Amino acid sequence: MILVQANDIRKSYGTDVILDGVSIVVQDRERVGLIGPNGAGKSTFLKIIAGENSADSGTIHISKETTVGYLAQTSRIDSEQTIWNEMITVFADVYRIEAKMRDLERMMADPAVYEQEAKYNQLTDEYARLQQEFTDQNGYAVEAKVRSILHGLDFPEAMHSRLVNSLSGGQKTRLQLGKLLITQPDLLILDEPTNYLDIKTLTWLEDYLKSYPGALLMVSHDRYFLDSLINVIYEMERGRTRRWKGNYSDYLEQKAADLEQQQKRYDQQQSEIAKLEDFVRRNIARATTTKRAQSRRKMLERIDRLDRPALTQEQASFSFNIDKQSGNEVLVVEGVALGYADKVLSANLNLSVYRGERIALIGPNGIGKTTLLKAINNRLQPLQGRVKLGTNVSLGYYAQEQEDLTPSKSVLNEVWDAYRNLEQTRVRTVLGNFLFSGDEVTKPIGALSGGEKSRVALAKLMLLNANFLILDEPTNHLDLLSKEVLENALDDYPGTLLFISHDRYFVNRLATRVVELSADGITSYLGNYDDYVEKKAELEAERKEREEALASTAKKQDVPADDYQLRRQQEKEQKRLEKKRVERLAKVESRIEELEELIQTLEADLCLPEVFNDHLLAAAKNEQLEAARSELESLMEEWADLEAAGE
Repeated sequence: MILVQANDIRKSYGTDVILDGVSIVVQDRERVGLIGPNGAGKSTFLKIIAGENSADSGTIHISKETTVGYLAQTSRIDSEQTIWNEMITVFADVYRIEAKMRDLERMMADPAVYEQEAKYNQLTDEYARLQQEFTDQNGYAVEAKVRSILHGLDFPEAMHSRLVNSLSGGQKTRLQLGKLLITQPDLLILDEPTNYLDIKTLTWLEDYLKSYPGALLMVSHDRYFLDSLINVIYEMERGRTRRWKGNYSDYLEQKAADLEQQQKRYDQQQSEIAKLEDFVRRNIARATTTKRAQSRRKMLERIDRLDRPALTQEQASFSFNIDKQSGNEVLVVEGVALGYADKVLSANLNLSVYRGERIALIGPNGIGKTTLLKAINNRLQPLQGRVKLGTNVSLGYYAQEQEDLTPSKSVLNEVWDAYRNLEQTRVRTVLGNFLFSGDEVTKPIGALSGGEKSRVALAKLMLLNANFLILDEPTNHLDLLSKEVLENALDDYPGTLLFISHDRYFVNRLATRVVELSADGITSYLGNYDDYVEKKAELEAERKEREEALASTAKKQDVPADDYQLRRQQEKEQKRLEKKRVERLAKVESRIEELEELIQTLEADLCLPEVFNDHLLAAAKNEQLEAARSELESLMEEWADLEAAGE
């Protein structure tokens, strides 16, 4: 069944043609990925299908029965309600049914109504109908479903009472996504749904969408996500679309084979044309062969000439190099705590980085990953601990939101001002490699798109020739082709890499070690993302095995597993309390000794003539003495209790 069909969609803004004959078909339960370079018109096309924008020409057919849900890149909820209350607005009809059921229950409980058989039967019939309707709409599972979605999208229960308008832009987008997932429209349209998601939440969303009952149409630059979910690819290029079967990796293989065939056909035709033209040139003037030459010329005129295949789109071309090699030890992080005066994000952070390593830093949003990178770059001070760079280490830092760029500067001046020793022609050449040519270099930074700003920041970073690159979400705002170019450049980089990325394909391609940041420390896993996932699965299996072994031991001892586990926990708690008692006892005994010495000293001081003849000094000494005696008496009682507790 066709859910949506768009035919020959055209859209222009002034003289800029965005869409030029785009067509697409989405069938029931299909998973469709829409790909193409930044600026190709993907988001514009999704808005037209979702009814939020209009096309200049073309037709869109969506069946009347089809429900459509749309998540834009910058979807925002403006609500004065709490997160929980905003989510359950999706089930307003269900809650209305439940309210009617409660009203009927109160009416049926009224003795006066119960005595009216006809009235009572009417109420029970109505109640049965509502109860069936409530059941059909899964009313009993509403709250569990909402909790599950909120938990998966990183809204823990402690946040459910927060006001929606107090959330960040990214959190509001995630909440909007949650409402769409609960609504479950027949066609779910998602524009870059993986933005603002950490790896854990991204993995949850991926698993959730695998079993989504409707069809998906999405734009995404996350190749891992596309490979896992998509079974149809629409490539949008030069205002048009082409359909490919399979996921993103399948598309790459098919397109490479298709381009190869196009090139062969083009080369064959060019060879044939060259032969015909050569024959005409050599024989047109000869009386004996002129007719054959004229015949060949007509053949040339009738040939439907193939265009030369565009083997690649225009793409940036750059590489990262170093001026000098660092020492073997590049970075040491010792006992670092990160956060703010009123909130610690993470603590007990210890990490050593060695020359040539490529380390991916992962962890949940808000745990302090960016804060750690800023501490390493000396842009903020850790709450405690130290960060030390090794010998001959030169840092290059790529900020997540390009906050190092000056909005009022032109592209040219932004780069040239950072490297005044370079000739302007050299700077222009570099910018040309990053797809800024002609008048584009005079554009102000503030007028650039996210992808363009990323390219400017990468150009500045490339010219630095640092031997230790620290990158915070470098693939944000980059299209699929630009990501591949960046990966290739970093893959050939001879220095050391430390980077944050939620792009699992990027982590898989580059990482030699994955470092997971949590509230209470750092855990390292050798290898790339797949190795990390495998090791985490092994650790989880070992944990379950230990729990099963514990339950088995409890069974052999004829003790319920819960009781056995409780006993073990109680034993651990007793050991912890005993350790705490001993430590407190030692502190109390030490303080008692200090107070006894202080009391002796004060009593001796009060006997001195220079003290008892000075009424103010004597009063102060006496006040100190009384306070010391009072504290000593209290501690002696605590000491007795602590001693008794240990018997």
